Amino acid sequence: MVALKVRRVGNSLGVVLPKEVLGHLRANEGEELYLLEGPNNSYRLTSLDPAFQKKMEKAEEIMGRYRNTLHVLAK
Repeated sequence: MVALKVRRVGNSLGVVLPKEVLGHLRANEGEELYLLEGPNNSYRLTSLDPAFQKKMEKAEEIMGRYRNTLHVLAK
C-alpha cells in the first residue's frame, strides 16, 4: 500500500504518484491513467485503456474462430 496526499494543483486537487508506482504502471509523463470503480467503494488505477482491452478480447475471439481462414489469407 502506498499513502498519497491530496494537494492543490492550480484551481484543482491532485495526487503525486511516486516513481515506484509509475514504474509499476509503466506510465510516463503525459500518458493517460484510468481510475476504475470497483466493488465496495474501491478504485483501481491502471495504465491500460479498459475499452481497448475489451476490443482486443473480442479480436482474439474472432481470430480464434477464424484461425484457419486467417492462416490461409496470410500466405
